Amino acid sequence: MDKTLREPMTMPDPQFPIKVHRCEFDGRGQVLFNHHWHEHLEILYFVSGEATLECGSSTFTAKEGDMIVINRNELHYGLSQSEHLFYYALIADFSLLQSHSLDAPEMKFITPITQNRLIFENRINGDDALAPMLSIIKELERQEFGYELAIKSELYRLLTLLLRGYVATVLTQDEYVERMKNVERFAPIFKYIEEHYRDDLSVELLSGMAGLSRFHFSRLFKEISGRTVTEYVNETRLNRADYLLRESPLTVSEIAAATGFNDIYYFSRTFKKYKRMAPSALRKK
Repeated sequence: MDKTLREPMTMPDPQFPIKVHRCEFDGRGQVLFNHHWHEHLEILYFVSGEATLECGSSTFTAKEGDMIVINRNELHYGLSQSEHLFYYALIADFSLLQSHSLDAPEMKFITPITQNRLIFENRINGDDALAPMLSIIKELERQEFGYELAIKSELYRLLTLLLRGYVATVLTQDEYVERMKNVERFAPIFKYIEEHYRDDLSVELLSGMAGLSRFHFSRLFKEISGRTVTEYVNETRLNRADYLLRESPLTVSEIAAATGFNDIYYFSRTFKKYKRMAPSALRKK
């Protein structure tokens, strides 16, 4: 995995590696977090507002009441779609649930999670999972006597609900190694697109950076990101254009040029296709 995209994760108490962040953003189009990954499981709970999230190869909208699981070592990115956004981010090292002896829960569930061989679905639709999540947040905020015991019990409860209804994949060791090898190879490509979205980003250029043939690169890129190279580059440019239309005094033509679109008509058509609104209409709104 590309270490430049790895987010170092410090914990307030290394002996009890779990924490919660209260996250609030004002202004649509704000980047919540750039592409990055970390070795801890993260669960987001959206209290108000909407956001576009990328988790691995999936892109979706998270809105009020949604819970999102970000798996260990999963590349993720977030963009606000509301004037005001408020969510909690719970980050936990599930090694705190490990036993000193290899009992059945340890071998069947905890170890596969800590080894990243058990992958959860990103979106949690069940209301049952909300109760332990809110309880953990409350215990971490108040830190009353015995809060560590309460949190561990709620983590086991939350984990049980995830295991029963939201397991996406259980990878063999070989499958996991292959997955990580591909993510490691493509992480610099995603970072390069993020930093050079204004430039002419051809498949030939990017596949050459990855050391792959055009065909193999395109196949793996879509497998990892869920989109073709053109779709991914356009989305990156349009997200920036969305922000500039709302927050800058630049004209629509200037924003098109600033985000890598040389043809204003192509920019307008593409923006409307992805954003369901013409750039001029968004500017007026």
